[in-house]
Amino acid sequence: MSDPVLAIHGGAGAVSRAALTPDAARDYEENLRRIATSAYAALAGGVGAVEAVTLAVAMLEDCPLFNAGRGAVYTSKATHEMDAAIMDGRTLAAGAVTCVHGVKNPVRAARAVMERSNHVLLAGEGGMEFLRGLGVAFEPEEYFHSEQRYAQLLAARAKDPLRMVLDHDGTAWPAQSHAPAAHPDDKGRMGTVGAVARDRSNALAAATSTGGLTNKLPGRVGDTPLIGAGCYADAVAAVSCTGVGEYFIRLCVGHDIAARMRYQGASLAEAGRAVLDNLTALGGSGGFIAVDKEGNLILPFNTESMYRAWIGTDGACQTAIHGEG
Repeated sequence: MSDPVLAIHGGAGAVSRAALTPDAARDYEENLRRIATSAYAALAGGVGAVEAVTLAVAMLEDCPLFNAGRGAVYTSKATHEMDAAIMDGRTLAAGAVTCVHGVKNPVRAARAVMERSNHVLLAGEGGMEFLRGLGVAFEPEEYFHSEQRYAQLLAARAKDPLRMVLDHDGTAWPAQSHAPAAHPDDKGRMGTVGAVARDRSNALAAATSTGGLTNKLPGRVGDTPLIGAGCYADAVAAVSCTGVGEYFIRLCVGHDIAARMRYQGASLAEAGRAVLDNLTALGGSGGFIAVDKEGNLILPFNTESMYRAWIGTDGACQTAIHGEG
């Protein structure tokens, strides 16, 4: 029996220490700790890695601080379109949804696709019809509405009607909101959430969920629901990504980390460093969390911050927003 290992993230990006108020930082870290310890307790109690990452990401989706589920941002049409994916490292089974709305927990929808369909990725109305038939929980539009998120959309439109904004970008938030102050970089924070886990039987799993970009065109799809890009797990490693999805897609970031370990014999740390270097060289920004079959964890990023919490083999929960990746 192995010691369980778990890590979660709530988005990476360009929020400096000075741009985040002490109250906001405390709120984020308290919620990250609450979610990580709850999911880890289930993992330590004997649930499998798939169930643990489902639980962790569903709790992140339920928390309005994060751009997933209830905290999802608005599209250019003032609607919500959400993406999620999950993968079981034991079997390579995977499920994902994209451009869905009204789904309370997109990660649970992705798991339903994985376990209760013959497909990997379902989209839009057809996907939602399938999910309703399974009894997956839906909520009315009011559940997803947030005055701060809507103000964020209006602020983005005011600068440029076509301007898309990464959710946690301080420059996108209206004044006097409980959010980071404007940052001159304008690269933003990436409002994706995710989790990776190793359970007591040494199985690995990963899950990722997002509301996408503020003011994005309806139908835009990033890396989150694409298996191998924003979410990947096999017998070697489990990876969940956060960042500018268009870059993660082109580099197949999640799969590349595991492939370097499998084919080159690289350690998790070596593989992660090489992939992050490639992301940076291409001009992409973001980060990822990953765990290997030995229980090693990495949480690297090339931005100023990444909201994260992790519990290694020592069972101690740690949280961080800034610091080196």
